[in-house]
Amino acid sequence: MIRDRAAASAEMLAIFGDETLVRAALAFEAALARAQAEEGLLPAEYAAAIAEACGGLAIDVPALAEEAAHAGTLAIPLVKLLRAKVGDTDVAQSVHLGATSQDVADTALMLQAKAGLAPIERDLDRIAVALANLAETHAEAPMLGRTLLQAAMPISFGLKAANWLLGIDSALERLRRENEAALVLQFGGATGSLAGLDGKAFAVAGRVAATLGLACPPMPWHARRDGIAGLAAALAIVTGAVGKIAGDIALMAQSEIAEVFEPRIAGRGGSSAMAHKRNPIGCQIAISAALRMPGLASSILAALPQEHERGLGGWQIEGPVLADMFCLAHGAIQAMATVVEGLELDTARMRANLAASGVGVDIGESAALVRRALDHHRKPSSCS
Repeated sequence: MIRDRAAASAEMLAIFGDETLVRAALAFEAALARAQAEEGLLPAEYAAAIAEACGGLAIDVPALAEEAAHAGTLAIPLVKLLRAKVGDTDVAQSVHLGATSQDVADTALMLQAKAGLAPIERDLDRIAVALANLAETHAEAPMLGRTLLQAAMPISFGLKAANWLLGIDSALERLRRENEAALVLQFGGATGSLAGLDGKAFAVAGRVAATLGLACPPMPWHARRDGIAGLAAALAIVTGAVGKIAGDIALMAQSEIAEVFEPRIAGRGGSSAMAHKRNPIGCQIAISAALRMPGLASSILAALPQEHERGLGGWQIEGPVLADMFCLAHGAIQAMATVVEGLELDTARMRANLAASGVGVDIGESAALVRRALDHHRKPSSCS
């Protein structure tokens, strides 16, 4: 927790925690039993007993983790526990009917991802609102533009904030697109052929998907992992957009520049050895996340070419890697939402740094560009 909590929010760590994973897996099993009963594949009382067992199953997480590691999948020990909880032999044999271990793993992961996207979108919206306010307020506030880390020509701070804003808007739009493509039910059985369901598999799948709030795909996707790959790439891009803001603010907060500062928060940003320090800790969290994300995304992309109908070793990496990506992304986003909402500006220092550079005061079309950016933020449209 000391290592993980430094980079991630408590909220996201809980969403991708063991208890939530188990609850998601049990939600799949309960929804599957109910759907099969509604299609006449199980007696209604069997489905009710299975659903009741799913809701009341007490889980020893450390013990379950050991058994899952030994079995090679969570589903095997979890289904065993569920059948034991049901008790009745006939009902127990109806648990997990027509499903396979990967159906449980993939669907549970998608349920966690769906839950994880909500706080990410919420806090990206916080950043966007704060950036829009900064851009509008400081549309004509002159400062030194910098290229290749050197003094360049004048811009306005509003222009810089507007560029940050459009980066967030674009990344969020991409994330929502990939979210829609990725958050689908996995249900295919042993080889993705939906065998053993008396021709009612499509109806069962539709009912399960509707119950869980996931889309129903045209076919099972056991070895077709493009949806998860797209989601991973979008998370990495979102984190990079947030990291861009963090990098700029950290550079502008250097003592020699001193144009912006993270908000003062008691106990945050100090030094154990230098009392005068005001360290940009929010920016540190976001930059660290942005540096870690490409490697994680590449692991997901590397797993795309999976063997035959269900692969070996590829899809098994996705759960832990995607969980790390969600946790890092939200840690960065939450940290920077706090930074941007409370950002302290020294516009006098901006003007002084600009004057010292000797490049003039013409900020060009900065103010007009800010207006265009804000118009696009509020109602995206083509360039005209």
